[in-house]
Amino acid sequence: MDRLEIINRIGYIRVKAKLTQKALSVAIGMNPSYINRLESRKNFLPSLDVLMRIIEACGSTEEEFFSPDIVNFAQNKAFTDKVLALPDNTRQFILTCDPTLMDLFCKVNELGAKIDGK
Repeated sequence: MDRLEIINRIGYIRVKAKLTQKALSVAIGMNPSYINRLESRKNFLPSLDVLMRIIEACGSTEEEFFSPDIVNFAQNKAFTDKVLALPDNTRQFILTCDPTLMDLFCKVNELGAKIDGK
């Protein structure tokens, strides 16, 4: 992930959190114009400590911020969680067959869990 991608992601999570640049700057204990300078693509990046404070102040997580597809993170995470909830043998079978069956397997697994009272 390059400098520009990091800056773009900071802007993305800030807007998603409905924070102004000034509000985010203050929330992380920085000068009120800090985020404005950062997002204006000045030649600096936040330290790791400041980046973690930005992520937290925006109500995001490190997992989301550094995910390959931040825009679709929630959808991708939900998908991954469904796959991981499948029994091992079902996941292995899916890897060796038509991927379009994934939704069907997830629904069958959810129904089975409901029947079992889980």
